Amino acid sequence: MTVPPHPSVLVIGEALMDITDSAAGVIETPGGGPANVALGLARRGVDTALLASLGRDARGLVIAAHLEESGVIVHPDTFHDRATSTARATLDETGAATYDFDISWEIPEAVSVDEPAVIHTGSLATFLEPGADAVAQLLAAHPAAVVTFDPNIRPALVGSPAAARARFEGVARRAAVVKLSDEDADFLFPETDLPDVLDAILALGPRLVAITRGGAGAILSTATDRIEVAAPRASVVDTIGAGDTFMASLLTEPSVRAGVAPSAADLQEIGERAVAAAAVTVSRAGADLPWESELTL
Repeated sequence: MTVPPHPSVLVIGEALMDITDSAAGVIETPGGGPANVALGLARRGVDTALLASLGRDARGLVIAAHLEESGVIVHPDTFHDRATSTARATLDETGAATYDFDISWEIPEAVSVDEPAVIHTGSLATFLEPGADAVAQLLAAHPAAVVTFDPNIRPALVGSPAAARARFEGVARRAAVVKLSDEDADFLFPETDLPDVLDAILALGPRLVAITRGGAGAILSTATDRIEVAAPRASVVDTIGAGDTFMASLLTEPSVRAGVAPSAADLQEIGERAVAAAAVTVSRAGADLPWESELTL
């Protein structure tokens, strides 16, 4: 089956139900890193399709409706007859989340997509079998697409650090843009300073690498320029979806979608817009990514 119309960005990866357990009670909201990126892109006016893995159960239908209401095209091969995956996030007193997953990741081997300009993937979709191999095959089948990648590491689900790093490097070699968190960097490159992590990833071939550092902001680097941006002050409700918001903001940038290295001046502005967007998300509950009208930079 083919998705009409031709999307600017095809996102491949998991969509699931986030179950948030905090002092205020238990709340279910649609989530999943790649699905959040698709949501954030559509809310910023980018034509976006999502190939995920959703059950035809109540949770799956709620997630699909949530995405479609924001303008995401949900690929029809997303749906199956198994239960929709869940991630339970337990929030501590600072709003930071720890996760417990009940997830499976599988997409059809014979899925058909029109040639997208950009393919974004990451998170469990690039590590968890049997779907991870299918993602790799889709990337190989679209050599003209600009690939962007956010590993969004979940240590309990991606295997040993060595195995996860091998998979990470395989996708990163195909990617023009890689975004990861400082926690991802620590898992994949233990006892390595962030500047050296950036150098190691750039050596694999990406033109832009960004590392987010929560309240400490982010570092963005090309082969020739490296900048740091501070996170704006925000009243943090929780951190769910912050990294996905940063990634979606990167993908709203024309130079990023073109797969070219931004200039130093552009890199600074791109970083500032991304941390500003993430600050909106952390100021409210769940992965409620900002709309274009909410952003001023």
